[in-house]
Amino acid sequence: MPITKEFTIRLEDRPGTLGKLCQALAEQDINILAYQQIPHEKGKGSVRLVVDNPDKTRATLDRQRHDYTETEVAKVMLENRPGELARVASRLGEAAININYGYSGAEPGTSASFLILGVADAGKALKLLEQAATAGGTS
Repeated sequence: MPITKEFTIRLEDRPGTLGKLCQALAEQDINILAYQQIPHEKGKGSVRLVVDNPDKTRATLDRQRHDYTETEVAKVMLENRPGELARVASRLGEAAININYGYSGAEPGTSASFLILGVADAGKALKLLEQAATAGGTS
């Protein structure tokens, strides 16, 4: 369960903007592993991305002059079975770790999925979940 980089890119909310961003990343052979789009005030929005190559992504966003931030988030692998999200969320809640937001993605080359969790302390959240997995309580 690693800590990973998440890019939040602020975009104008108009047709084609997301396509241009994704095309610029694709041209640099950057794979988008997880995606979330968030509307803001009229005409503005944000896209959260987890990618396979943060360094190339940063360079591409800088070249394109995008307004973005980087955040450390918790990347949690999940089994595809009922109750997995409940177990993760409950375990964090029991430790008083609030989940600010979450979304999912797919692990390249596998049928596995993962959950991206925006929490105040990604390292603390992952340590807790790793301990639970070792004890057989959560994957």
